[in-house]
Amino acid sequence: MTSLVIRSAQDAIAAVPYLLGFHPSRSLVVIGFEGRSRGTCAIRLDLPAPGPAGRFATDRVATDRVATDRAAADRVAAVLAGNGFGRSLLLGYGPDEEVRQAAGPIRAALSSAGVPVAEAIRVAEGRWWSLTCVDVCCPPEGTPYDISATTVAAQATFAGHVALADRAELVSSVQPLDGPARAAMARATERAEKRYLAHPSTPAEDDLAFVLALLARARTGTRPTDDEVAWLGLLLTDLRLRDETWARLDEDAPAADIAFWRDIVRRVDPAYAPAPASLLAFTAYSAGDGGLANVALQRALDSDPAYSMAVILREVVNAGIPPSRLRMHTPPDPPSAHHRKAC
Repeated sequence: MTSLVIRSAQDAIAAVPYLLGFHPSRSLVVIGFEGRSRGTCAIRLDLPAPGPAGRFATDRVATDRVATDRAAADRVAAVLAGNGFGRSLLLGYGPDEEVRQAAGPIRAALSSAGVPVAEAIRVAEGRWWSLTCVDVCCPPEGTPYDISATTVAAQATFAGHVALADRAELVSSVQPLDGPARAAMARATERAEKRYLAHPSTPAEDDLAFVLALLARARTGTRPTDDEVAWLGLLLTDLRLRDETWARLDEDAPAADIAFWRDIVRRVDPAYAPAPASLLAFTAYSAGDGGLANVALQRALDSDPAYSMAVILREVVNAGIPPSRLRMHTPPDPPSAHHRKAC
């Protein structure tokens, strides 16, 4: 993702939806910055449900709640510290008491890990409050903000990044199409499978040329036909061809590739979704869009829980490894043998 310069609380609030890919609610978001690592890393956690109260509360439940919050906080701190970040920002989205209760363990863990929180704020209903303010530095009614008026939002929009309404909309953006579009793709898939069975072995270089031609056309705004999508889905069951494609994704200008793979993931028969969903996840993560990468990986793993590329990328994302360390510098030699190997 284009580097977003954060100089104020309003800048941080504006950056979060673009870092996540959606506008968060009932969330804790930690942004790592500075230190040995370049760029930023945003990690989102669900805001824990309110703790038990009154006569229904028990010491055991309260103890379990504290342990769970502390474990989550320690994981976040370990990821940021392990990747060389030196400072952090904490944003909580939700009711005041719940945000403050959840923010405590996170702030303590980050401080202990050497990634101290430079600022912690609560965001709700178009206003923000500092959680570090101990005097009259912030008005009790909060400070209003307008994301659309920030330089951060302008930078992100100019770079082609979007922030969806919520996580549910983000998840929906990688789900299979339905209705007439799904029926048309079912017919195209049937034609592709018959063609595949009739010609089980074709020159590997021809298969790669087909995939690269689709990518080249997509980068000029041309959408593939249903038959091309169906054939691509079958071809990508070949692991070597998938990896050849992986190595040729455009990591310097990924917007067109993200749009292409998102379209393929939605249109391809669900049985053939793991490869394109994993390629979408890698492209999105390389662009700094961790939210889209996560939902694309979930789509791949829902289809095949053991799909190797998705499993590996899930470990990478969970470890918070910066996208800059994932770059595929040199494409492999083009295939020359006749082969097809289904996974």
